[in-house]
Parts: sequence; C-alpha cells; structure tokens
Amino acid sequence: MAGRRILVVEDEALVAMSLEDMLLSLGCVVVGPALRLTKALELASVEQIDGAVLDINLGDVRSFPVAEMLTRKSVPFLFATGYGHLGLEPPFAEAPVLTKPYSLEALAQALAELFG
Repeated sequence: MAGRRILVVEDEALVAMSLEDMLLSLGCVVVGPALRLTKALELASVEQIDGAVLDINLGDVRSFPVAEMLTRKSVPFLFATGYGHLGLEPPFAEAPVLTKPYSLEALAQALAELFG
C-alpha cells in the first residue's frame, strides 16, 4: 500500500480521522478527507488518486456520484458502510464493501483485494 493515494469520503469527522490514521499506518497517502459530496467530487476530479474509500451516506445525500466519476476514471474504490451490500444500489450492487465498524486488518485486506 505504500505510497498509494487514497481518497477518503466520510461525513463523520471522528470516523474520517480514524480511517486517515489507519491508512497512514499502512503507508498510504490520504487525499481529503472529504466530509461533503461537493468536496468529494472536487477532489475526485482534480487530485491524482489510486483508490478511494467511500462512505455511502453523506448526511442527506449519497456518494454514488463520486463512485460514478471514479468508475469513468478507472479508479478502484470500495464502500464503507454499516449496511453491507444492502446499502448498495445499481450499478454498484456488486462493488466491494468494507462493513463498519472495521479494524485495521479488515481495511488492509479490503485494500489488498481492491488493488489485487
């Protein structure tokens, strides 16, 4: 994971900080975190990123527009959610999911699978 630039999209500040710490401990470079959809879209459009961890629910909106942008750019991502695959909607029903709450080990495994 060393040096991989990972976009973090998470609307809960404490969860975002925890995820950022985990990613840094894995050697990743954190882009963001983006707490709002508009910031996430901005970062996804202008920053060089290798992958992303997207919380599905960002307040009263969802992160699916970010997932659509990343898909167009061929950037791998996973969704972090407490709902598992039940929170996904087409066309992302088969996207990788990291179930909250997650550990450092679960995050590392999910990213390893993401980058295969």
